[in-house]
Amino acid sequence: MTIMNYSEVFSIPAASAVCYSGYRSGQVPGVTYPTYSQVKEDLLIVQQHWTYIRLYSCDTHSKTVLEVIKIEKLDLKVMLGAYIIAEENNHNCPWGGGVHSEETLQKNKVNNQIEINKLIELANTYPSIIFSLSVGNEACVEWTDHMVPVAKVIAYVNQLKEATKQPVTFCENYVPWLDKLAPLVEAVDFISIHTYPLWEYKTIDEAIAFTKTNYEAVAERYPNKLVVITEAGWASTSNGQGIPREHANPVFQKIYYQELSRWCEEEMILTFIFEAFDEPWKGSDDPDEPEKHWGLYYENRSPKLVLQKKTAYKTEVL
Repeated sequence: MTIMNYSEVFSIPAASAVCYSGYRSGQVPGVTYPTYSQVKEDLLIVQQHWTYIRLYSCDTHSKTVLEVIKIEKLDLKVMLGAYIIAEENNHNCPWGGGVHSEETLQKNKVNNQIEINKLIELANTYPSIIFSLSVGNEACVEWTDHMVPVAKVIAYVNQLKEATKQPVTFCENYVPWLDKLAPLVEAVDFISIHTYPLWEYKTIDEAIAFTKTNYEAVAERYPNKLVVITEAGWASTSNGQGIPREHANPVFQKIYYQELSRWCEEEMILTFIFEAFDEPWKGSDDPDEPEKHWGLYYENRSPKLVLQKKTAYKTEVL
């Protein structure tokens, strides 16, 4: 199939990309944030491997990231997102977090508009660093706990396009793009999909073929629209909840990363690897909770197997 070239559409060279969140042990979004020096340490590591990073919200952490890139003159570009929260109830959320009071939903609508306004402000403050904008993350898929109506997502996209110069997208699991999000396609400048063979019980031998199938299904559905992968990765540990223990380990993570990177480079598909660093704040208190272990680096910033190379004498960081 013919794949749209990212550089041809937006005059930005196709390059390696990664999702970044710098929260370390004891830090939690909305409560405590990584410091300037911690973010600088992270980004000096990140720029050794990747050119583009994806940020999910317009909070204190993201502002620090943008400041570090500007002040330290780092060679990094950012896809910045507005994290929009529930504006309608979703009774299909499997963990029961999708039902909210009417008062909460009304407050959320106000907070979402504030978040969109922040995204507009940051996009116009850092136009040479922020190369694209996302109006939300996994807010329309059937299992989400922060459901937002498609019509409202379209309204947010149009608002961003009127107030900023960067291309605008919406980041979502590949499935809703095949039907539910069809009305959104015309509004966005490009489509952003998530694909996780590990969450869908695929073995490592099935993984890359499954990812290709996910991507091609959306690309073929909308042949005149650029499709970007904004999340794809492999966890290195699992407690067996949602992901079989035997499927998640550093060896399989390395295999998937290498196969994914090779395919995306050959086809010139912009793909954000999920993710740079492990995030200990996520999920349950179980240390083997898989949500905590998608990083290519451990929380202590040492590289996992995927970013190591072996010599005759020692293991070195790639």
